[in-house]
Amino acid sequence: MEAPTPPDASQHPVRGCLERQFAVAWQLTGYHLEGLTTAECLWRPAARGLHVHRDAQGHWQADWPTTEDYTLGPSSIGWLTWHLGFWWSMALDHNFGGGTLTREAIAWPGEADQVRAWISGLQQRWAAALHDTTDEELASPVRVRWPFQQRPLADLFAWANTELAKNAAEIGYARFLHAASAPAGE
Repeated sequence: MEAPTPPDASQHPVRGCLERQFAVAWQLTGYHLEGLTTAECLWRPAARGLHVHRDAQGHWQADWPTTEDYTLGPSSIGWLTWHLGFWWSMALDHNFGGGTLTREAIAWPGEADQVRAWISGLQQRWAAALHDTTDEELASPVRVRWPFQQRPLADLFAWANTELAKNAAEIGYARFLHAASAPAGE
């Protein structure tokens, strides 16, 4: 794994830390998205668990958990990639945009190539938001509206880094399960 580029020495130390964390989390995400197939996305690791489904209009919608209990079952890669796109889209819209986006408006793209394009686009927008944020804004809670409020913007970027690494790890683990479930020789 390539080490992230150290930040400019004139940069605020919090910004440098956030940028390094983001670089590592994004590298892990990219590793697990590379080569991802639609069949892997739609494979279900168990009979129950969060998944994506086509609605009557042909749009892909995601299950929404009513609990986070372990009895829910493991999520599909399709759902995990939707969830990554969901929280990132919501965070961008509510903290750096109009704040009107809802969970119901966020559809899963429907195939792995479109998932990669969607998530890569969100990564580019998020990297730009971090880059364009001033040190004063990082320390201020003014802009922070989702998924929490009244905390410094730096906390939002730190939360997103953690969420990104968590989702990447979950996708990777599900890909290992999928590969191990294939008949020998495939």
